[in-house]
Amino acid sequence: MSTHTKTLTSTLSSVLLASACALTMTMSATAAPAAAPIAVSKTAPIFYGDGGKYPFSDAVRVGDTLYMSGQIGFKDGKLVKGGIKTETKQALDNIQAVLLQYGYKKSNIIKCSAMLTDMDDFSDFNKVYQTELAKPYPVRSAFGVAELAAGASVEIECIAAK
Repeated sequence: MSTHTKTLTSTLSSVLLASACALTMTMSATAAPAAAPIAVSKTAPIFYGDGGKYPFSDAVRVGDTLYMSGQIGFKDGKLVKGGIKTETKQALDNIQAVLLQYGYKKSNIIKCSAMLTDMDDFSDFNKVYQTELAKPYPVRSAFGVAELAAGASVEIECIAAK
């Protein structure tokens, strides 16, 4: 091989090597970053119960917080008799059962919402509520509503946290 050919080959090799390096650097700079591994959230919702024949879950846990569906005074598939006091007691017993089923207790309740069909029953409702829950009481909202499922007088919905 002549000196001229060796020089030309060496020059071409250097140019090709430099071009390949430049192309690689350009591709690296413009390429999409590698996909990060998918993080599994420790607070993804966990749905409990199927609501039976109704389209809702009994409760949903997100992290250490349990969000419960509202409870009325149902026992053995029918509304208890006896009015607001009896219904309130049964609704709170039902809440207790849901809490225990999913590893919580009444002292874990942090928020309740109460719906009453007659706000004149508010005092009687409070008497039962006060005997069933202990201080410090959860924060609470109470609403007067026109009607509740199954002709109930009261429905109570709670959130519990550990």
